[in-house]
Amino acid sequence: MVDLALLQSVSYIAGALGVCVAAFYYVVNLRETTKNRKIAFTTNFMQNFYSKENSRRFIDLLGMRWNNIDEYMSKYDSRVNPENFADRWSFLGMLDVLGYQYKTGLVDINTLYDLNWSPVLQLWIKFRPIINEYKKSDYGEDTYANFELLARKLWELKGERDPRWKEHKGGGVGNTPGDYEKAFEK
Repeated sequence: MVDLALLQSVSYIAGALGVCVAAFYYVVNLRETTKNRKIAFTTNFMQNFYSKENSRRFIDLLGMRWNNIDEYMSKYDSRVNPENFADRWSFLGMLDVLGYQYKTGLVDINTLYDLNWSPVLQLWIKFRPIINEYKKSDYGEDTYANFELLARKLWELKGERDPRWKEHKGGGVGNTPGDYEKAFEK
Protein backbone atom coordinates (compact mmCIF):
# COMPACT_ATOMS: atom_id res chain seq x y z
CA MET A 1 0.00 0.00 0.00
CA VAL A 2 0.99 3.59 -0.58
CA ASP A 3 2.17 5.46 2.41
CA LEU A 4 0.35 8.69 3.33
CA ALA A 5 3.66 10.57 3.60
CA LEU A 6 4.54 9.55 0.03
CA LEU A 7 1.19 10.79 -1.25
CA GLN A 8 1.67 14.04 0.59
CA SER A 9 5.16 14.47 -0.89
CA VAL A 10 3.89 13.81 -4.41
CA SER A 11 1.12 16.33 -3.81
CA TYR A 12 3.66 18.97 -2.69
CA ILE A 13 5.85 18.27 -5.70
CA ALA A 14 2.87 18.55 -8.06
CA GLY A 15 1.89 21.84 -6.44
CA ALA A 16 5.44 23.19 -6.71
CA LEU A 17 5.60 22.05 -10.33
CA GLY A 18 2.32 23.86 -11.02
CA VAL A 19 3.72 27.07 -9.51
CA CYS A 20 6.89 26.73 -11.64
CA VAL A 21 4.86 26.20 -14.81
CA ALA A 22 2.69 29.21 -13.97
CA ALA A 23 5.77 31.36 -13.33
CA PHE A 24 7.33 30.22 -16.62
CA TYR A 25 4.09 31.01 -18.46
CA TYR A 26 3.96 34.44 -16.81
CA VAL A 27 7.54 35.26 -17.88
CA VAL A 28 6.90 34.11 -21.46
CA ASN A 29 3.66 36.09 -21.56
CA LEU A 30 5.41 39.19 -20.16
CA ARG A 31 8.14 38.94 -22.81
CA GLU A 32 5.55 38.64 -25.57
CA THR A 33 3.64 41.61 -24.20
CA THR A 34 6.84 43.69 -24.15
CA LYS A 35 7.64 42.62 -27.70
CA ASN A 36 4.11 43.52 -28.85
CA ARG A 37 4.36 46.92 -27.16
CA LYS A 38 7.60 47.64 -29.02
CA ILE A 39 5.97 46.62 -32.29
CA ALA A 40 2.96 48.83 -31.54
CA PHE A 41 5.23 51.74 -30.59
CA THR A 42 7.27 51.36 -33.76
CA THR A 43 4.18 51.14 -35.96
CA ASN A 44 2.50 54.11 -34.27
CA PHE A 45 5.70 56.11 -34.40
CA MET A 46 6.22 55.38 -38.10
CA GLN A 47 2.63 56.33 -38.96
CA ASN A 48 2.83 59.63 -37.11
CA PHE A 49 6.44 60.69 -37.55
CA TYR A 50 6.63 59.93 -41.25
CA SER A 51 3.19 61.23 -42.15
CA LYS A 52 2.92 63.71 -44.98
CA GLU A 53 1.94 66.50 -42.56
CA ASN A 54 4.85 65.81 -40.22
CA SER A 55 7.26 65.55 -43.14
CA ARG A 56 6.07 68.95 -44.36
CA ARG A 57 6.70 70.45 -40.93
CA PHE A 58 10.17 68.93 -40.85
CA ILE A 59 11.06 70.37 -44.27
CA ASP A 60 9.64 73.76 -43.25
CA LEU A 61 11.76 73.75 -40.10
CA LEU A 62 14.89 72.80 -42.02
CA GLY A 63 14.14 75.58 -44.50
CA MET A 64 14.11 78.30 -41.86
CA ARG A 65 17.01 80.73 -42.33
CA TRP A 66 18.47 83.36 -40.04
CA ASN A 67 21.90 84.90 -39.50
CA ASN A 68 21.66 85.76 -35.81
CA ILE A 69 19.28 85.59 -32.88
CA ASP A 70 17.78 89.01 -33.59
CA GLU A 71 16.87 88.02 -37.13
CA TYR A 72 15.43 84.74 -35.85
CA MET A 73 13.31 86.57 -33.27
CA SER A 74 12.02 89.07 -35.83
CA LYS A 75 11.05 86.32 -38.29
CA TYR A 76 10.06 83.28 -36.23
CA ASP A 77 9.40 84.06 -32.57
CA SER A 78 5.91 83.11 -31.38
CA ARG A 79 5.00 86.76 -30.87
CA VAL A 80 5.51 87.54 -34.58
CA ASN A 81 4.90 84.17 -36.28
CA PRO A 82 2.45 81.96 -34.36
CA GLU A 83 2.06 79.53 -37.30
CA ASN A 84 5.78 78.78 -37.35
CA PHE A 85 5.77 78.55 -33.57
CA ALA A 86 3.02 75.91 -33.71
CA ASP A 87 4.99 73.81 -36.19
CA ARG A 88 8.22 74.22 -34.25
CA TRP A 89 6.62 73.61 -30.86
CA SER A 90 4.83 70.43 -31.95
CA PHE A 91 7.79 68.93 -33.80
CA LEU A 92 10.47 69.75 -31.24
CA GLY A 93 8.04 68.75 -28.49
CA MET A 94 7.58 65.37 -30.16
CA LEU A 95 11.37 64.91 -30.16
CA ASP A 96 11.45 65.90 -26.49
CA VAL A 97 8.84 63.21 -25.75
CA LEU A 98 10.94 60.64 -27.63
CA GLY A 99 13.89 61.68 -25.47
CA TYR A 100 11.74 61.22 -22.38
CA GLN A 101 10.67 57.77 -23.55
CA TYR A 102 14.32 56.86 -24.04
CA LYS A 103 15.32 58.29 -20.65
CA THR A 104 12.64 56.30 -18.83
CA GLY A 105 13.42 53.07 -20.70
CA LEU A 106 10.20 52.86 -22.69
CA VAL A 107 12.18 52.65 -25.92
CA ASP A 108 15.81 51.75 -26.49
CA ILE A 109 18.34 53.94 -28.25
CA ASN A 110 18.99 51.42 -31.03
CA THR A 111 15.32 51.48 -32.03
CA LEU A 112 15.33 55.27 -32.07
CA TYR A 113 18.55 55.32 -34.06
CA ASP A 114 17.25 52.89 -36.65
CA LEU A 115 13.96 54.79 -37.00
CA ASN A 116 15.06 58.42 -37.09
CA TRP A 117 18.59 59.42 -36.15
CA SER A 118 18.79 61.95 -39.01
CA PRO A 119 15.83 64.24 -38.22
CA VAL A 120 16.75 64.36 -34.55
CA LEU A 121 20.35 65.31 -35.24
CA GLN A 122 19.51 67.76 -38.02
CA LEU A 123 17.00 69.64 -35.90
CA TRP A 124 19.22 69.65 -32.81
CA ILE A 125 22.09 71.05 -34.87
CA LYS A 126 19.85 73.72 -36.38
CA PHE A 127 17.96 74.76 -33.24
CA ARG A 128 20.47 74.32 -30.41
CA PRO A 129 21.54 77.99 -30.49
CA ILE A 130 17.89 79.10 -30.50
CA ILE A 131 16.93 76.69 -27.73
CA ASN A 132 19.85 77.97 -25.67
CA GLU A 133 18.62 81.55 -26.13
CA TYR A 134 15.10 80.59 -25.06
CA LYS A 135 16.57 78.81 -22.02
CA LYS A 136 18.11 82.11 -20.96
CA SER A 137 15.08 84.29 -21.60
CA ASP A 138 11.72 82.56 -21.69
CA TYR A 139 11.58 78.91 -20.72
CA GLY A 140 14.34 77.96 -18.28
CA GLU A 141 17.33 75.65 -18.30
CA ASP A 142 15.41 72.40 -18.64
CA THR A 143 13.79 73.40 -21.94
CA TYR A 144 13.98 70.47 -24.35
CA ALA A 145 16.33 68.62 -21.99
CA ASN A 146 15.06 65.25 -23.20
CA PHE A 147 15.46 66.26 -26.84
CA GLU A 148 19.04 67.25 -26.05
CA LEU A 149 19.69 63.97 -24.24
CA LEU A 150 18.33 62.02 -27.21
CA ALA A 151 20.33 64.04 -29.74
CA ARG A 152 23.56 63.56 -27.80
CA LYS A 153 23.01 59.81 -27.48
CA LEU A 154 22.18 59.49 -31.17
CA TRP A 155 25.27 61.60 -32.03
CA GLU A 156 27.45 59.20 -30.01
CA LEU A 157 25.81 56.16 -31.60
CA LYS A 158 26.16 57.63 -35.10
CA GLY A 159 29.86 58.20 -34.39
CA GLU A 160 30.24 54.55 -33.36
CA ARG A 161 28.27 53.08 -36.27
CA ASP A 162 29.51 55.44 -38.99
CA PRO A 163 32.63 57.38 -37.89
CA ARG A 164 33.15 58.95 -41.33
CA TRP A 165 29.73 60.61 -41.23
CA LYS A 166 31.11 63.54 -39.25
CA GLU A 167 33.41 64.36 -42.18
CA HIS A 168 30.59 65.08 -44.63
CA LYS A 169 29.96 68.50 -46.12
CA GLY A 170 26.53 69.29 -44.70
CA GLY A 171 24.23 66.94 -46.60
CA GLY A 172 22.31 69.65 -48.41
CA VAL A 173 20.49 70.89 -45.32
CA GLY A 174 22.51 74.08 -45.00
CA ASN A 175 24.79 72.97 -42.19
CA THR A 176 28.56 73.02 -42.40
CA PRO A 177 30.79 70.42 -40.71
CA GLY A 178 31.63 73.01 -38.03
CA ASP A 179 27.94 73.33 -37.16
CA TYR A 180 27.84 69.65 -36.29
CA GLU A 181 30.71 69.86 -33.85
CA LYS A 182 29.39 73.08 -32.24
CA ALA A 183 25.97 71.53 -31.72
CA PHE A 184 27.41 68.87 -29.44
CA GLU A 185 29.91 70.90 -27.44
CA LYS A 186 29.30 70.72 -23.72
